[in-house]
Amino acid sequence: MRRSNGVLFWLLIAVVITVDVITKAFAEQYLAPARIPHPVFGEWLRLTLVYNPGAAFGLHLGEHSRWIFMGLTVAALLILSRLYVITAPGDRPRTIALALVCAGAVGNLLDRIRSPLGVVDFLDVGVGDAARWPTFNVADIAVSTGAFLLAWVLWREDRLAEEAARELADPAASPETERLTSA
Repeated sequence: MRRSNGVLFWLLIAVVITVDVITKAFAEQYLAPARIPHPVFGEWLRLTLVYNPGAAFGLHLGEHSRWIFMGLTVAALLILSRLYVITAPGDRPRTIALALVCAGAVGNLLDRIRSPLGVVDFLDVGVGDAARWPTFNVADIAVSTGAFLLAWVLWREDRLAEEAARELADPAASPETERLTSA
C-alpha cells in the first residue's frame, strides 16, 4: 500500500525538479546578463535573471550563506523524509505537499551545490520598479505551495485527533451522538 504513496511522491518530485532545472537553464542561457528585465506581460510579469546566494526573500547570512543553507536544506529534507515515512497509505494531500516541498528544496540545493553564485531566480512579478515581489523560480513555487498545503494537512490532522480524543473522553459529546439525540 505504501507503494501508492511512493509512485505519486517520486513522480511529482521528478517532474518538479526536471521543470525547475530546465527553466533555470533557459534563464541562464537566454536572460543573461543578470538583472536586465524582459517583459512578458508588461511590467506585471517579467523574466529577470538573478542569482540569490541567500535564502527566501534575499535572506543572507554572510560569506558562509551557501554552506549554511545547504546544511539547513539537508536537515529539512531529513525531517520531511520522516514525515513521508509516517504518512498513511493513500493520503494524497500529505504526499503531494511533502513531494512539492522536497522537490523545491532539492531544486534550489542543486543550484547551491553547482555554483557559488547561488540559486537561479528569474520570475519577476510586480508593478513598476518599486512594488515588486522578490524574484523567484519553479522550486520556490513548489516549496511555497507544498508548505501551505502541508500546514493545512497537519492542521486538519491535529483537528481530527482532537475530535477523536474528545470522543474517547466523552462519547456523549461526539458530533454523531449530538446529531442522533437532537433528531
